[in-house]
Amino acid sequence: MANPHEPHSDPSQSLMILPSALIATILAKLDVASICSAASTCRAFHSCASHILSFIPNFHLLDIGLSIDLLRPLLMPTNPYLRTLQVDCTRLDDSSFDYLLRPSLQELSLHNCADFTGKLLSHIGQRCKGLRFLYLSSLAEKRGRSIDVSDLEELLLGCTELETLILMFDVSMFVRHNFARVWALATSKLVSLEIGFISSIMVTELLSPPIGPNQSSHHLRTCIFPGIQKLSLSVDYITDTMVSMISESLPSLTHLDLRDSPIMEPRVSFDLTNIGLQQINLHGKLKHLSLVRSQEIFPTFFKRVNDLGILLMADKCSSMESIYLGGFCQVTETGFKTLLHSCAKLYKLRVSHGNHLTDLIFHDITATSLSLTHVSLRWCNLLTNFAVTRLASNRGLVVLDLRDCRNLGDDALQAISTLPKLKTLLLDGSDISDMGLCHLSKGMSSSLVSLSLRGCKRLTDKCISFLFDDYSNRELRELDLSNVPNLSDAGMLLLAKSRIPIFELRMRQCPLISDTSVIALASMKVDENGWQGSSLRLLDLYNCGGITQLAFRWLKKPYFPRLRWLGVTGSVNRDLVDALTRNRPFLHVGCRGEELGADQWDKLDDLYIHDHEEVDEFEQWLLEGENGSDEEMEEAENVEVLPD
Repeated sequence: MANPHEPHSDPSQSLMILPSALIATILAKLDVASICSAASTCRAFHSCASHILSFIPNFHLLDIGLSIDLLRPLLMPTNPYLRTLQVDCTRLDDSSFDYLLRPSLQELSLHNCADFTGKLLSHIGQRCKGLRFLYLSSLAEKRGRSIDVSDLEELLLGCTELETLILMFDVSMFVRHNFARVWALATSKLVSLEIGFISSIMVTELLSPPIGPNQSSHHLRTCIFPGIQKLSLSVDYITDTMVSMISESLPSLTHLDLRDSPIMEPRVSFDLTNIGLQQINLHGKLKHLSLVRSQEIFPTFFKRVNDLGILLMADKCSSMESIYLGGFCQVTETGFKTLLHSCAKLYKLRVSHGNHLTDLIFHDITATSLSLTHVSLRWCNLLTNFAVTRLASNRGLVVLDLRDCRNLGDDALQAISTLPKLKTLLLDGSDISDMGLCHLSKGMSSSLVSLSLRGCKRLTDKCISFLFDDYSNRELRELDLSNVPNLSDAGMLLLAKSRIPIFELRMRQCPLISDTSVIALASMKVDENGWQGSSLRLLDLYNCGGITQLAFRWLKKPYFPRLRWLGVTGSVNRDLVDALTRNRPFLHVGCRGEELGADQWDKLDDLYIHDHEEVDEFEQWLLEGENGSDEEMEEAENVEVLPD
């Protein structure tokens, strides 16, 4: 082997003499993005990458939405071993069927399928008969027309091995005629069904389809979805009728997740009441329950449910492990305490809009045998520091969400600082100060990975120095400082000096943040061999007061090479935003104030895959041989910003 200490030694030449089988064995253990990144580093890896892609069993590529021209060389049509495929289909349509749909597939996840037609369903049924897991989102959303129910019929008839079906789109696009009858064709092996939106009427029809000429109602009622264990639905109204029918028709159910978003105050016949709650868990197998009323469209709550309904439900909830109740504004700590004392196995508790929930819920929590690991108490404004102090007796807490609990202050942080396993802490809108964060840096172990301080008005630039004082919180990777009016460039300079390799940084609606912060983040060193800018995958600067066209110069290549999500105010200079998207075609740029980022279950994926280098080798591999559009950026920078 060549001596690396020789003056003219080339490390890539040393790799060339390694056995190709050894290189292939190493690369085969990486994901697709890492294989392509490695391929761009030397000839030895490049020559091996195409061979690897011809037999890898798992193809996962959700961070970047590739066109079919870029995806085609990666998805080798000769690969008979492909079992799992996960792709962002933002730039794909029906013309990509031949590359995506393989007979060998057992798991298929196609995200952002807005440009596809409903024919995607029928083609999956025809070509992927061995599928066990199917995820589809945003199907045909750009088409503006209904999906033929016959396409769904072919999917259900063809995929006879299907165990999990997740349709994250509005299934009301299907013509209602025959919709329920088609679902009777679903395989008895189906154990999990999730639907992005379905009307409550369609749900009741789905669980009680029309009776055929040679069938009795009893036969249908026992045969529809006989093996379903998990049901997750987003509906217009959660009603007593729906809950009762689900409980009676699905005897094997262990997970029930129902969410509604009413457009008006529901009448009693279209609402959930104490009577409906009594019907939950009739068969005693339910372990995870989620009932949530969203205020996204109209500010309404479950006003017909009170403590009595919760007490009656608690009698059948002794085996519950996870409970999420959102919008139960008439339930007090009496009802919630009953659940805590009845569910000895409970480890996840989530409550939102608990308008009557007080500190008494945790007053005697030490008398229970609970070992809570995930707790979310959002929009529970009567809770104080005392409740958090009591809750902190659960030393195994990993996730703690106290967003919009406005009476929580520094004493709560002092109690939280004693939790040794805490990884996610959300404190949006609380009354904490800079000194409160000092408790975190002094008392907590280095386990914290995600911290949200959005809307904490008392915080200043000093919170950064307190947070990372004496090399504390070195594992922090996600930080939300949005809507903190006193946060300025000085705070970002302190963050740069801390050398913390943040992956996701949100600073939206901070009026004192300017171009200086962008420059500092782009050029700050984490260590002697890397840059902080190369570790950032998400940067949200939406509506920051001091962002001008100077910042856009630091947002183009080669700065922030790992960046996948960027939030800016499009009205600052539309030409600059458009030029930036052309300069960085794989960057998701949000200009309308939308929240950025991947799904919550994907946030911590791939933390240790990428190192902090100054180029994104994956992007370089994809665009190899193409010229950048720096000239367009420079032309856009010369365009004078017109006054409003």
